[in-house]
Amino acid sequence: MENYLWIIPFSPLVGAIINGKLSLLWSNRENGPSEKLVSLIGCLAPLVSFVVTVVLFFDMLGTDPSRRAFQQTLFDWIVAGPLDVKFAFWVDQLSMVMLLVVTCVGTIIHFYSIGYMRGDRGFARYFSYLNLFMFSMLMLVMGQSLPMLFVGWEGVGLCSYLLIGFWYRDMMKAAAGKKAFIVNRIGDLAFLIGMFILFATTSKVGYPTLDIQVMKAMAGQHPDFFVPVATAACILLFIGACGKSAQIPLYVWLPDAMAGPTPVSALIHAATMVTAGVYMVARMSFLYEMAPVAMAVVAIVGAVTAMFAATIGICQRDIKKVLAYSTVSQLGYMFIGVGVGAFSAGIFHLVTHAFFKACLFLGAGSVIHAMSGEQDIFKMGALSKVLKITSATFVIASITIAGVPPLAGFFSKDEILWSAFNMHVGPPWLGPFLWIVGFITAGMTAFYVFRAVFSTFYGKSRVSEEAKHHLHESPAVMTVPLIILAAGSIVVGWLGVPEVLKGANVFHHFLAPVFGGAHEAAGHGDAHSMIEAIGAHGQVAASAGDSSHGLEIVLMVLSVLIGVAGIIAAYMLYVKNPGVPGRITAKVKVLYTLVFNKYYVDEIYENTLVRPGYALSDRVFFRIVDMGIIEGIVNGVGITARLVGAAVRLFQTGVVRTYALFILLGVLYIVYRLLR
Repeated sequence: MENYLWIIPFSPLVGAIINGKLSLLWSNRENGPSEKLVSLIGCLAPLVSFVVTVVLFFDMLGTDPSRRAFQQTLFDWIVAGPLDVKFAFWVDQLSMVMLLVVTCVGTIIHFYSIGYMRGDRGFARYFSYLNLFMFSMLMLVMGQSLPMLFVGWEGVGLCSYLLIGFWYRDMMKAAAGKKAFIVNRIGDLAFLIGMFILFATTSKVGYPTLDIQVMKAMAGQHPDFFVPVATAACILLFIGACGKSAQIPLYVWLPDAMAGPTPVSALIHAATMVTAGVYMVARMSFLYEMAPVAMAVVAIVGAVTAMFAATIGICQRDIKKVLAYSTVSQLGYMFIGVGVGAFSAGIFHLVTHAFFKACLFLGAGSVIHAMSGEQDIFKMGALSKVLKITSATFVIASITIAGVPPLAGFFSKDEILWSAFNMHVGPPWLGPFLWIVGFITAGMTAFYVFRAVFSTFYGKSRVSEEAKHHLHESPAVMTVPLIILAAGSIVVGWLGVPEVLKGANVFHHFLAPVFGGAHEAAGHGDAHSMIEAIGAHGQVAASAGDSSHGLEIVLMVLSVLIGVAGIIAAYMLYVKNPGVPGRITAKVKVLYTLVFNKYYVDEIYENTLVRPGYALSDRVFFRIVDMGIIEGIVNGVGITARLVGAAVRLFQTGVVRTYALFILLGVLYIVYRLLR
């Protein structure tokens, strides 16, 4: 199967090229290309990737757990001095989990898009962008080296820009796309610097490389070279992750990204692209294990982001904005997991989140589709009577994110909280602090998600008379994906049932060979032998065995109770006593206004960074550096050449006797110099 790895990323690329060509050929016509043809190409491309991934997965299960890694090199990509980067793919257990999530959820969303985008003039362009995104994300996941990963990293950023600003004639949507692109570039600069540090470090070891598996082996053999730079490199890489995965302070692009089509929000901003940062930290776990300070930074930033975004979600009225801030918050949970060393727990929550959040976003899309574009939850209500499938699947996904057993979110959230409570890295107060933040955030999450549920599907109808005439359940091409994702939200969690509940935690054991101390990596010689020498590693997570099972169950029960309390509070406020929230808001108007306006972070950035940046660019970089220095040098060269030419032209009179005179003077001067 190793020889067929290339099919997984290149199948969507072919789909992107074909649909892109169709879009260009029909660009000057009134109607676009056949939607059936575009849909067939657009959906078949990721479906092929999914099928190949599933076959590869079963092939992997048939091999020894310590040797479950496939590698394929296509050609030499970058050969420059000591740098030798292969265009190569690497698929181990971690890559396989991501491939299954990306191709499975991605394919489902592609099919959903057929119904959602039907009739849009940019139908072919949309599927071309969506396929291109799938190619980029799969490159990111499968890349054997950091440059390969970075190509996918930049690719998903580009596709995010294209898809967020898909309806580019709307200036607000176009601006949201540019905002996402620029904010991500800030993080990407730090990511590049982190790569440069690692390349310089491997050069000192004697084998300059950016191959991730070779670096892992090197770190095991020569930790003295990596430990001094690990903290700086890890923090820089994490800054890149903050941009891609929307963490403080680079989270501001993701809520605005809801300007794109709803399936885009489900695919890019819930299930795949925004999890790239979490995946990167997990992939580089061998390096983060050498940098406890960096891991503490990751965990603390994740915790602060989780609670900060949850508070904003409580006050949002736009159904997609509620889910957007929920995504930011849940990504914070994932970073708590990988930050405390529970890499499997962080990835497990990534998987469960992909299903329930994609279901929520697509459910929101179904609601918006039925409401003719309306997104304000307080202009809805009682929609469950009409949107029966949409409401049922939305409620299932909401219960999952609230962490209520036995649905998937309960298992993944609890594993992160338990790992945080038992973390043994950093100051002793850090673990309990992270648990408390996660615990409170869990209650807030349940509250604001069910606030949206009850305001949208239950209680008194607030739908306008005009919208009532258009209310209808979405077609099967949209509801079937909702059912599949809701089912995934229920059953995926059973892969990670903890031992305290008499489970085997299959997910944890499947990933165990990937995560472990860098000191266990062995191997000598060239890059190939180093890759081959990588053996089994144990999971370096927070040690749950340090505390009794009794305490674990107590904390588990508490986390469930606060989730249930959040659901009950939302029901009491938005179904039983719908007038109470308005009275509470009036009493704390200043606080409500502050939170509703997202703490004015965008305005602060605008006044402290954006406008000064514009002024600095205009008055210094443009007028002085560009116009004054750079253009001055260029123009100066031209002026000098013109002056020299003018001076030389004075001697070009066209009179032969004058030229003869100069020749004579030159000969006399040479004779004079020779006779001296």
